[in-house]
Amino acid sequence: MVEVFRMLADATRVRVLWALVDRELSVNDLAEHVGKPAPSVSQHLAKLRMARLVRTRREATTIFYSLENDHVRQLVSDAVFNAEHASPGIPGHHRRDDVVEVLPAAAEARTADGR
Repeated sequence: MVEVFRMLADATRVRVLWALVDRELSVNDLAEHVGKPAPSVSQHLAKLRMARLVRTRREATTIFYSLENDHVRQLVSDAVFNAEHASPGIPGHHRRDDVVEVLPAAAEARTADGR
């Protein structure tokens, strides 16, 4: 279990996992997505495979990576959402098309405060 959290302690690996939340990608696509060289991303993917967080699928000469299962998908989503809430500002998942979504509790608090 500790190994899973160790994998989440690296920013590049978190970016790779986040990129795979809703799709599968090749090493080159992932490298472009996270802004790192393909060999570096490949090393991170090897570690993520060893930790059983990602899996591979070969199509001709290309290897595609995806999250291992729905449990990993949920873990990554929860980790990113929690990190966004721990950071200053409005979390990215509360924004839609550059318009900030007002949460019902926040709206009620403003009304109660007379703001």
